[in-house]
Amino acid sequence: MKSVPRISETEWEVMKVVWAKAPCSAGDIISTLMNADPTWHPKTIKTFLNRLVGKQALGFQKEGRSYLYRPLVMEDECVNAASDTFLDRVFGGALKPMLAHFVERKQLSAEEIRELKKLLEGKKP
Repeated sequence: MKSVPRISETEWEVMKVVWAKAPCSAGDIISTLMNADPTWHPKTIKTFLNRLVGKQALGFQKEGRSYLYRPLVMEDECVNAASDTFLDRVFGGALKPMLAHFVERKQLSAEEIRELKKLLEGKKP
């Protein structure tokens, strides 16, 4: 089984763009991120692209004078790895305290409660 690289919070922003638009050039990624948040800087984004290539989260192909980036890991694999890490780190791997924490602290709509009940009913032994 291929290991999923650890992706930082800021690297997630870059990966989301690549997952949505792949294959995409550095220019496409830069303009998308800067349109969403003008505090991004092109050099910073290029640094993150290089880090993600180094982590083998992204691959690239040279096309003319630019590089086209594509994900080497699937978004759901990264979500699963990050959520498992979070669960282990914050709640000692225990699901019940995590669910209780969020249900108690967050306002849930009637629809969200119905959806949660339906998910839990589907998990009955």
